[in-house]
Amino acid sequence: MAFFCTFRTYLSYMKTIPILNIQQFEEEQPLNDFYSNDLKNHLNKNKNLVYKPHKHNFYLCILFTEGSGVHEIDFNAYKIEPGSVFFLKPGQTHSWKFDSRPKGYIFFHTQDFYELSFSNRLLQQFPFYFSQKNTPSLVLLSSQISNIHNKFKELNDEYYQKRPYQEIKITSIINTIYIDLARCYIDSKPKEVQSSLRYIETLRLLEKQIECSYLLEKSAKFYADKLNISSKHLNRIVKTTVDKTTSEIISERVLLEAKRLIVHSDNSLTSIAEILGFEDYAYFSKVFKSKTKTTPLAFKKKYL
Repeated sequence: MAFFCTFRTYLSYMKTIPILNIQQFEEEQPLNDFYSNDLKNHLNKNKNLVYKPHKHNFYLCILFTEGSGVHEIDFNAYKIEPGSVFFLKPGQTHSWKFDSRPKGYIFFHTQDFYELSFSNRLLQQFPFYFSQKNTPSLVLLSSQISNIHNKFKELNDEYYQKRPYQEIKITSIINTIYIDLARCYIDSKPKEVQSSLRYIETLRLLEKQIECSYLLEKSAKFYADKLNISSKHLNRIVKTTVDKTTSEIISERVLLEAKRLIVHSDNSLTSIAEILGFEDYAYFSKVFKSKTKTTPLAFKKKYL
């Protein structure tokens, strides 16, 4: 019964942060699982949706060619500048704060829109999507911006022209954009993508299992057993791939959800501790402070 009550409370929290879907943005377009727009038009048209902290149920990619400010993604702040590119996966919470008027392009799509078009390709093959631990941002070199900008523009033009073979053309351009951006990403962040494909796949499966079970299960052994490998070997894979321990990966996911609940839900701090599977608030507060150097209450006051 305790878990049922906790889960019901958690579902209530999930309703607190808006989860946007593609149909909210461009109803008159024939493609229900893809959207593209000039960034200035997108922000003006959807100003009531996009400036407050929110989530998406789709993959999102944004290129800035002008403007400055801060893009906050799951409580990490990233600088916005010309050449900035951001990649968001479903479920991540983000918000904007601009110091000057931005320009660029934005597109987003469902997982099926891309993966059903390419029978042997997954979005997780790209380094900016395969792990939560990889930075969701990239700053292009000045020599790279023009080429990437032209491809974003081509994608946006194709979206609004409604020509024959439109969906095939769009998925082809998306694939080219992701390949070019992945190359830029690898060149700029080599340490984040050096691991073997087998290790990367194991990390992806670990993160997927954590996403399903972290409210109830927080031991590294549980996840190693689920993946049919030893705890020692799983720890070796995680250490090699993202330079962390398995326990740190689990703890970071719990901590992220704690921050989301503290800032974006109406639950009491005691209820949040219960939702996250802690025996009491005192222990939750001790763990939270050891990781963030601040108490849950101080963290809440800082954001609110």
